[in-house]
Amino acid sequence: MATAALSPEPQIGLTPHVPSPTDKAAFDAAIVDPDSYAHEERYHAIFKYLREEAPVYWCEPEGYRPFWTVARHADIRRVELDNETFLNDPRLTLATVADEQRIMALTGGNKLTRNLVSMDNPDHKHFRAMTQGYFSPKYMKQLEGEIRALAKESVEHMASLGNQCDFASEVAIWFPLRVIMLTLGASREDEAFLMKITQEVFGAQDFDHMRPEEMGGLFATIAEFNAWCDRITADRKATPRDDVSTIIANATLTDGSPMGNMEAMSYYLIIAAAGHDTTSSSSSAGLLELIRNPSEMQKLRDDPSLLPNSVEEMIRWASPVKHFFRTAAKDTEVGGVPIKEGDSLVMAYPSANRDTAVFDDPFAFRIDRANVRQHLAFGYGPHLCLGQHLAKLEMRILFEELLARFDDFELAGDPSWTRASFVSGMKHLPIRYRAK
Repeated sequence: MATAALSPEPQIGLTPHVPSPTDKAAFDAAIVDPDSYAHEERYHAIFKYLREEAPVYWCEPEGYRPFWTVARHADIRRVELDNETFLNDPRLTLATVADEQRIMALTGGNKLTRNLVSMDNPDHKHFRAMTQGYFSPKYMKQLEGEIRALAKESVEHMASLGNQCDFASEVAIWFPLRVIMLTLGASREDEAFLMKITQEVFGAQDFDHMRPEEMGGLFATIAEFNAWCDRITADRKATPRDDVSTIIANATLTDGSPMGNMEAMSYYLIIAAAGHDTTSSSSSAGLLELIRNPSEMQKLRDDPSLLPNSVEEMIRWASPVKHFFRTAAKDTEVGGVPIKEGDSLVMAYPSANRDTAVFDDPFAFRIDRANVRQHLAFGYGPHLCLGQHLAKLEMRILFEELLARFDDFELAGDPSWTRASFVSGMKHLPIRYRAK
């Protein structure tokens, strides 16, 4: 196996607790360690080194099947665009060999769900088209009034808490869940259940969110969600509504047959889970950076027209989806490094979004960054996130309401981040504020 050579010594200063790249076993372990994703300085130190010294790096962490780590923006775009050479199936996210074996034993296949992001063409094109019209900017505009009402409700809840709250766990995590429930047509009675499901799916490596027995617990979570989906599907088939659940419940395959149970459940899950934690994480990260950078906060207050661009910068900064895999369908190359058929490649999105080849001073938070829309937080190419317009709309509305209602934001404690290597973000953001 060809490998991209590492320099004998790091060319940058690595933060504490980041192994030297000369200790390959320890360095590779740090790349997959969920703790690295709960400590942003550690994660960014690792990937800054890789961008500069080994942008396509052969990673062999103990307990995992090996893979290439792709760290640069241009290389990730190239992989994302070529969906005939680089396939989503069969390997989509980081999992230990032991967990892969558990999935095989539980399901007889290589995954617990079969959702849009794990599909290749022609299935991907067909399944994406099912809801593409619903999540279009034109349709999202029709939801703006209802989304604003949910944002006002969240802001008034903040006011009811006095002058202090944990913004991540008491506000940011609930607002996008309620927006997703709006799109699904779910009732408030389902709120606690859907919160539990999304936290267990994407927080499976975090000690505060994981179920017992790890992968077995995740399988139980999926089974519970499947029962909920069966109930929703039956209801929408009997009584169609103007929501995305009705689209999924009544969707057909290319041959005209109904969508299978697993595909339907997976579609509900990707909307419920992917549209929840990602937006929550970006909103919390955005508020944290506005607090840390008061000149940017003032710039935004002075010129509210900067808010859409500010939202893009918040999303670039947070990059809540940390990676997706692709598998090479044939011998090829990436960044001048030979890739063999069957090799796995992990695309490191937060790394791409700190690439100095694209973003000037990428570790500075700038709400007026001119080229911020080049970020890859939503992916790129055929698999560009279907819900990106909804995420940006709800974040814009939330910050409009927050800034109109409160002044004098400041930290009231230490922020903390979720321990998860796939989708992760802020777990706690204690803040103080003053109602206007």
